[in-house]
Amino acid sequence: MDMLNSWDKWMAKKHKKIRLRCQKGIPPSLRGRAWQYLSGGKVKLEQHAGKFDDLDTSPGDPKWLDVIERDLHRQFPFHEMFVSRGGHGQQDLFRVLKAYTLFRPEEGYCQAQAPIAAVLLMHMPAEQAFWCLVQICEKYLPGYYSEKLEAIQLDGEILFSLLQKVAPVAHKHLSKQKVDPILYMTEWFMCAFSRTLPWSSVLRVWDMFFCEGVKILFRVGLVLLKQTLGSSEKLKSCQGQYETMERLRTLNPKIMQEAFLVQEVRGDGGRGAPF
Repeated sequence: MDMLNSWDKWMAKKHKKIRLRCQKGIPPSLRGRAWQYLSGGKVKLEQHAGKFDDLDTSPGDPKWLDVIERDLHRQFPFHEMFVSRGGHGQQDLFRVLKAYTLFRPEEGYCQAQAPIAAVLLMHMPAEQAFWCLVQICEKYLPGYYSEKLEAIQLDGEILFSLLQKVAPVAHKHLSKQKVDPILYMTEWFMCAFSRTLPWSSVLRVWDMFFCEGVKILFRVGLVLLKQTLGSSEKLKSCQGQYETMERLRTLNPKIMQEAFLVQEVRGDGGRGAPF
């Protein structure tokens, strides 16, 4: 709590302690506030006081509104916030996504932004969620949600080159099967694993992501690839391209389990972090 109340002092002098706190997991009661501080969303909101209200009351571009409307019920449909059509969760999700299309009309709306905004709304009100979304799109994952997806393709190539160092067996197999990174890592990275991992693991990954940035997504991706395809034993049951893609689509729950995954991402498993 003291960390949040005197944030600037902590950021200036004790960044390592903040990182360790985020790696250990932010207490649920503080998570929403901590994410706003870590992302810079709180500062953005203060710098642009009233901006969200202006965007919220503006009509918006019909071409984006229709697409957003169609996506609302697909986000965490079993969560109490989003279970009912027209319920407050879906309404707030619509408001946040519409506001972003007005804030960045040249980018508009990308489907992968919806689960990101939904996770934020589970932890904070709409205005705060909007500014955290802005930070994710502009500071953490710049270019990810633009029409041509150039940034995600580039990061796919970087992930693949890192894989050669971390898990050469997996790298060789994916090369041989001609499985392009874009085929398996697009949803992982663009949704920050919110549609891939179990909920408790998502929250721990996001705690570290907000503190340390995109490298956390790379680390998670490398852990999943290594644990799935990293040895000849693991490859026995996925000889072809189809089997390999199927294996990456239906990951073993054990490797996604919170304690195991966080330990691997932090490098506590005795081998150091993937990079």
